[in-house]
Amino acid sequence: MMQDKDMVNDALDMVKSSLTTYSSVITECSNTQLRSTIQQIRDNCEKSQFELYNLAHSKGYYMPAEMADSQEIQMVRSQLSGQ
Repeated sequence: MMQDKDMVNDALDMVKSSLTTYSSVITECSNTQLRSTIQQIRDNCEKSQFELYNLAHSKGYYMPAEMADSQEIQMVRSQLSGQ
């Protein structure tokens, strides 16, 4: 039997995969109505992902990486902007 932690993490993985698929579909979609519909579905999926993340984090199932300090952020920003 799956434990709660495993079920939440599996659900997070499925949502992450769905978000990746929605992004790909949106970039390939030329029908504006369909594109808008898929964007709304993606937005709802993102909201669900954040709720699942909050649940996993509150129960100790998911521990995010440490926050970057301002120097690390500036270093990455410089690297990405080509400076």
